[in-house]
Amino acid sequence: MSCEKSVYITTPIYYVNDIAHIGHAYTTIIADSISRYSRLIGHDTFFLTGTDEHGQKIEESAKAKGKSPKEYADAISATFKNLWDEFEISYDVFIRTTDENHKIGAQKAFEVMAQKGDIYKDVYSGHYCISCETFFTKNQLLEEEFCPECGKATTIVEEESYFFRLSKYQDKLLEWYEQNPSCILPKSKRNEVIRFVEGGLEDLSITRTSFDWGVKIPKSFNDPKHVMYVWLDALMNYLTALGYGGDEKNMHYWPARVHLIGKDILRFHAIYWPAFLMSLSLPLPKHIAAHGWWTRDGQKMSKSKGNVVNPKEVANAYGLENFRYFMLREVPFGGDGDFSQKALIDRINSDLGNDLGNLLNRLIGMSGKYFESTIDSSNVAHYYKEEFDQVKESIDKLEPLLFEMQIHKYLEELWRPLNIANKAIDKHQPWVLMKEEKIDEAMALVALIANILARVSVMLHPVMPKTTVKIAASLGFEITNATWKKLIVNNDLLATFTIAQVPPLFPRIEEPQLQENELKEEPKKECKKEEGVALIGIDDFFKTSIKVGTIIEAQEIEKSDRLLLLKVDIGESSPRQVVAGIKEFYSPQDLLNTQICLVANLKPAKLMGNKSEGMILAAKDTNGLSLIRPEAPKTNGTTVG
Repeated sequence: MSCEKSVYITTPIYYVNDIAHIGHAYTTIIADSISRYSRLIGHDTFFLTGTDEHGQKIEESAKAKGKSPKEYADAISATFKNLWDEFEISYDVFIRTTDENHKIGAQKAFEVMAQKGDIYKDVYSGHYCISCETFFTKNQLLEEEFCPECGKATTIVEEESYFFRLSKYQDKLLEWYEQNPSCILPKSKRNEVIRFVEGGLEDLSITRTSFDWGVKIPKSFNDPKHVMYVWLDALMNYLTALGYGGDEKNMHYWPARVHLIGKDILRFHAIYWPAFLMSLSLPLPKHIAAHGWWTRDGQKMSKSKGNVVNPKEVANAYGLENFRYFMLREVPFGGDGDFSQKALIDRINSDLGNDLGNLLNRLIGMSGKYFESTIDSSNVAHYYKEEFDQVKESIDKLEPLLFEMQIHKYLEELWRPLNIANKAIDKHQPWVLMKEEKIDEAMALVALIANILARVSVMLHPVMPKTTVKIAASLGFEITNATWKKLIVNNDLLATFTIAQVPPLFPRIEEPQLQENELKEEPKKECKKEEGVALIGIDDFFKTSIKVGTIIEAQEIEKSDRLLLLKVDIGESSPRQVVAGIKEFYSPQDLLNTQICLVANLKPAKLMGNKSEGMILAAKDTNGLSLIRPEAPKTNGTTVG
């Protein structure tokens, strides 16, 4: 386990050109979860977030709305802070680049870099994208005019400017990347950065004179018309939030353990920022972690497309903690993720409801029925050493996965003990043990389940803090650094306790909770319900085409722990390619030349880069998953219904 004395974790500071969207929430929830874990294991943790408020784009947006830039920035910044407070994000400081101490620190950094000989004055001439606040060379432009990032027309700028000697640090940057293989995560992003730097770095224009909304360069330069380039100003927040340039009592937190960012701002953080730090003679961050974009129906979210997902609406509809779990579990860090209510509902009903919530319900039921709700762990290792050792093996893998930003794998690995627990109940059958009067063995089995749930709740706590407090309270303990040491580090067992009843943690969700006009899907049709199930007409049923097919090819999908790639013959001129999330329950060899039932008229989808042309029918409960198959062999293409 890690033993660092202090940990510094940051989100990017969010640009105040619009309110927070699901991508902002994703970054912030990741940072919050890592910060909560760091505190849980005893680290002195400092968590920073905030807003970036200067630049020409803000000045122009404010003018268009009849406001001063500060009034405009105040209003948008408040929406971010209010949302993070409503989401109970555990930040230590919410920084704004309009804060006076930030301006003082940024000006000090400018002076230090100038004294180092890394800043000089010249004339800048080139293409500038106001929307991205970024300069581009002619070779980088699309059709010699348009921004390669956002596609908007650039402006030719020619003005006096101060420059930072970025080219001076090209070799030092390449040396840093080489000596620190995990300095940029995921590592594929590091390779992109290396290729860019190897292509040659030009000195960077770091001031502007064509607008006024920014941090003025220090008075010692006697050049009041110059304001700092927004990215120099913004990046300095990671230091000024710790007191750089003023009261530096928190500078001991530097360097950052991890800067969490979106992939669209990787170049600024992985090239400009370490070069600035080298110039300031300060240590470089340990990790710069760049995540992908959240999309909607395969397209990047934007207001112009009307497909932006509002995180507050989703959290209010489905529960904040369910939303947190979904965001961190659904997408491999670094990859793009496609948001859908269906995927969110599936995670809640399956992972949270079936695997976690139902296991706690089973434990409460069994302990109450057989042992008057009192659970004694003394014989767990004697009767169930194999399962107990398997749980420890999974738990021991978790911390490195979290700090290496493999958060989806962290949660995937954390769910293995839950699977072990559910399978142990089905395999050893406490009701049979009680009939056979194997009382100690039955008690040990119930206690095994309790101890597995206790460990999972501790390690899930950073992601779902309120839910896990409820689980822990039911099991008679509190989640603290002491219980982390007891259960996770020392692998000790729970003391004898009386389990408490709790209401179901994850009530099953049968249909989308949001009106789809907010998420740009078809609005729901009104329908009657009977016993909680939406009723449809026979015409609606016959819109679904289900056909019998034979699996003629089956293989694993690289880098996926859930998916298999299948070729299914349903009597058409060529087989259908289907991506199925059944790898946990079936191997490719199990499936070859077997028949299944396939929904054949679904719109094709793309999963892990593979086209999927249908959905295999299956049923899943606490006993696992089973494919729905014909009772006797049928001709491929036979219609079901």
